Amino acid sequence: MTKVEKNLYKVFLTEIKEKIHQAQYEALKQVNKRLLTLYWEIGKSIVEKQKQYGWGKSIVETLSRDLQSEFVGAQGYSVQNLWYMRQMYLEYKDDSKLQPLVGEIGWSHNLVIMSKCKDKLEREFYIQMTKKYGWSKNVLSNQIVGKSYENFLLNKTNFDKAVPKKYKLQAKLAVKDEYNFDFLEMSENHTEKELELALMKNIRQFLSEMGGDFAFIGNQYRLQVGKEDFYIDLLLYHRKLKSLVVIELKAGKFKPEYAGKMNFYLAVLDDTVKHEYESPSIGIIICKTKSKTVVEYALKTTTNPIGIASYTLTETLPMEYKDMLPSPKEISERLSGFIEAMKEEY
Repeated sequence: MTKVEKNLYKVFLTEIKEKIHQAQYEALKQVNKRLLTLYWEIGKSIVEKQKQYGWGKSIVETLSRDLQSEFVGAQGYSVQNLWYMRQMYLEYKDDSKLQPLVGEIGWSHNLVIMSKCKDKLEREFYIQMTKKYGWSKNVLSNQIVGKSYENFLLNKTNFDKAVPKKYKLQAKLAVKDEYNFDFLEMSENHTEKELELALMKNIRQFLSEMGGDFAFIGNQYRLQVGKEDFYIDLLLYHRKLKSLVVIELKAGKFKPEYAGKMNFYLAVLDDTVKHEYESPSIGIIICKTKSKTVVEYALKTTTNPIGIASYTLTETLPMEYKDMLPSPKEISERLSGFIEAMKEEY
């Protein structure tokens, strides 16, 4: 076999592998749908029979014992799992939108969403995201703990116009509205330099708070423009987006001029550091506080992708966080637009 023939065969082999993987994936999806349909029917039957015959909790324990005796070695018929099937039916039976979606993701994923998310729009968001990006159970749990849903709703970026369509949704998820730096154990009165050094001493916790796809490149990263030197506070790399990510730290409130400086850094990075195969660089300005209106005007005419976030040194109270969210109607409209954008993403 000649070199050309070997190369042609490698391409052919890759195509066949992709077809096999796709077929396996489609088969698994069908199996999962059938399993979720079965669990739905079991949950429905338990609810109906309890109502019809007045059976109490003991019926679930009896049913679990008899099913495990009949189907030896079969997984999924524990007492707890039967209760989960009943719960799934009760929580989704009257929701025509969510009911068909539960079969699109795994059982363990559904359990995580049912237990950690009570709002139906929040549940829809995580189901759709799990389906779209193939999140594992652990990734899904981390996304919920990291408040990806709230961050999506509060997102202060210009990514809709500045990030290529292919990466727009991933980019939005990569930037939080607020970062919690309580692991630094710093006082509220500190300088930007002190904040930077503290983050460097706690680099693992910092990257964990940023998100699982970030890698550290350096701090005080030097950019040379003509005969002048400029220094970026922190330079990270996002593996999925294949983008350099500039982090600028500000110990006070956000000011419009910060966006102009970030725009400069991103332009220089894209011209002198970014590789051809990489996506445009992204900037994240992390400030102590920010005004929604000032941020919107500052990013209005900015062409490079920039996100503005705030940080706290203590846990944010859930009620305070919740009060900042849009109205239910606005959330529904924004989520609908988000889901439509996912369908169009290639």
